Amino acid sequence: MTKLIGITQSGPEDWELTELGWIFSLAIFFLGASAAVLGRWVEEGGPRRAMFTAALCWAGGFLVSAIGVYLDHLWIIYLGYGVIGGVGLGIGYISPVSTLIRWFPDQPGMATGTAIMGFGGGAFIAAPLSVWLMSQFSTPAHVGVAETLVVMGLIYLCFMMVGAAIVRVPAPGWAPANYTAPAQPKPLVTTQNVFVYDALKTPQFWLIWWILCLNVTGGIGVLGQASAMSQEMFRGQITAVTASGFVGLFSLFNMVGRFFWSSTSDYIGRKNTYFVFFALGTVLYALVPYSGAIGSISLSCSATPSSSACMVVGLRRCQRICATCSAHAMSGQSTYYY
Repeated sequence: MTKLIGITQSGPEDWELTELGWIFSLAIFFLGASAAVLGRWVEEGGPRRAMFTAALCWAGGFLVSAIGVYLDHLWIIYLGYGVIGGVGLGIGYISPVSTLIRWFPDQPGMATGTAIMGFGGGAFIAAPLSVWLMSQFSTPAHVGVAETLVVMGLIYLCFMMVGAAIVRVPAPGWAPANYTAPAQPKPLVTTQNVFVYDALKTPQFWLIWWILCLNVTGGIGVLGQASAMSQEMFRGQITAVTASGFVGLFSLFNMVGRFFWSSTSDYIGRKNTYFVFFALGTVLYALVPYSGAIGSISLSCSATPSSSACMVVGLRRCQRICATCSAHAMSGQSTYYY
């Protein structure tokens, strides 16, 4: 990102890219860990408490990271953005999902997609904003990262606090106008619940978890290195500015894909949706290294964002069981059919 404001060479005391990669990895790890551990706490306390806590953790992570940049201590950034911010990510990620599903019982997939599409598309706004802020704060002595982190943290805090203040849950028994719950459940859709600790003892749960883990590992891995990957695959052809646009395109497809697949699942079913986009994702991911081998920028720009659109989207049952496992079984009968 510093290349976008004119810095092209690393200094002798600069942190290595491999060291910086751990910041994002820690944030994603603590996102999943906090969502799994605190998912029940979120359900019991309601969305407002969860969103308030998420705002403090996420914004606080930015402010702590700014201190780390200012003091030139990488471990403080690990603690701030990676640990504290990651916990905020996990709580903030799951808190609106169950709330929106209560408001849209007739279209739970669309509600879930609406809740998580902002998470996928955040970089579409944050990336250019970060670059602009760094250009405003940069001086010959430093690049303005600390100041940018402070401003971004305060912006996030304001918006997230507004969300926490206005969120509401419907009254017990509320339903949309003209909505009637189906008298007969759909095929392979259970109306029963499984207690979380019983679910953890079933092989179906771990099949779900493993499928999701593999899919998200691929998606998050590409997402975290999209800019550097595009510049290395097409060295001399893609500049830092072009790569930032590629990241924006990646984020846009990620956002649209979350909403599209979640909404589609309301019509063709959850399992069919997963079969379709897992198959598409396999093909599209395979095309990414092939596009680099043949030097086709257009193919890469088509395949990589499209594979991002096939990343996993959340569904209610498993979000309540384990928020990081928001999927349903692809193989065999599952305890968690929605």
